[in-house]
Amino acid sequence: MSSFRVKGGLKLKGEITPQGAKNEALQILCAVLLTKEDITIHKIPNIRDVNKLIELLADMGVKVDKVGPESYQFNAANVDLDYLDSAKFLTKASALRGSVMILGPLLARFGKGKISKPGGDKIGRRRLDTHFVGFQKLGAKFHYDDKQEIYNIDGKKLQGAYMLLDEASVTGTANILMAAVMAEGKTSIYNAACEPYLQQLCDMLNRMGAKITGVGSNLLHIEGVKELGGTEHTLLPDMIEIGSFIGLAAMTQSEITIKNAQIHRLGIIPDTFKRMGIKLEFRGDDIHIPAQKHYEIETFIDGSILTVADAIWPGFTPDLLSIVLVTATQAKGTVLVHQKMFESRLFFVDKLIDMGAQIILCDPHRATVIGLDRKYPLKGIRMTSPDIRAGVSLLIAALSAEGTSVIDNVEQIDRGYQYIDQRLNALGADIVRID
Repeated sequence: MSSFRVKGGLKLKGEITPQGAKNEALQILCAVLLTKEDITIHKIPNIRDVNKLIELLADMGVKVDKVGPESYQFNAANVDLDYLDSAKFLTKASALRGSVMILGPLLARFGKGKISKPGGDKIGRRRLDTHFVGFQKLGAKFHYDDKQEIYNIDGKKLQGAYMLLDEASVTGTANILMAAVMAEGKTSIYNAACEPYLQQLCDMLNRMGAKITGVGSNLLHIEGVKELGGTEHTLLPDMIEIGSFIGLAAMTQSEITIKNAQIHRLGIIPDTFKRMGIKLEFRGDDIHIPAQKHYEIETFIDGSILTVADAIWPGFTPDLLSIVLVTATQAKGTVLVHQKMFESRLFFVDKLIDMGAQIILCDPHRATVIGLDRKYPLKGIRMTSPDIRAGVSLLIAALSAEGTSVIDNVEQIDRGYQYIDQRLNALGADIVRID
């Protein structure tokens, strides 16, 4: 287990370029299984979850060639379906939640799929019903072995169908979409997720020969085709990294420019941080955050306390609520953070309270943060990262605190942020990795 030793109180300065989007990468990588032809993907982040999925694809028989610093070429002409029955496959797949999205491509191209119950962050219940109900609507047969925790899907002849999803699941929509692109007839997916990452997947599939309309809306129409071809694809910059860097700049009174942010794809993320009192300057496609000694949280029009809550796109992404929460601790004013989707994602606030933050954890879903305008700086402590997003929030807190902090279990942070210690040190941070 590795740790970060973080010296707090330093002001950072400089430019930083966000990595390719992790959540998009996991979908796009699974989509390479849909064709025998070459697919080249650019801006792939060098992070644990993505690297594990690439390794899993290679074990399945996908030819993987690194053709640039952040670029890979994949060819899935010779997928080894027998490997799906191996204990090694089931063990590797269970270690990565994103692996569930190989099922849709496997069903579309080979008519069957198998996977063990996937893991991932311990942030609350993350059911998979939407995926499997969608497959069943397409005519697949589903069996769950509860003793071995293995999902088996048989879909020898998928038929297009209309379906209304019970939740706008991003991974569920991606999985069903990839299964439907080669189903016979027309499929309509209502209450589909419409995040920029899903739009990117749809655009990529259409370049491969799929016939998907309604991209960007919550109603997708898919005309099944017999086969798909190769393509080239570039991932979006990671919006979660961008939001994290905005919060980091405010907390540490730093002047940071986020390069090539594709601002038009960020939805309400910039406006939400502006409501926290953080100044943002858009310079072309770069976001410049000037050094701010003070930032004040807005209230609602009637003067009541601001609430920041997560919602399906185009609402505020749940992955940035922890960043909003930690950023609010040094603001002037009060905010209620409402995490609707997951019931365990706010359980890192005890560490912030130990550092001196004024936070009331109302229940598993809500926390009230009382910002005291830097009158009482956070103090460095030893703490453990419980998941990816909470881990980065604690890192931001440590960078702003007085004294030195130690963050254990930083492998969790490595799952979502590439070389984060090196990249922040280049801006003037003092983060030492201890193995």
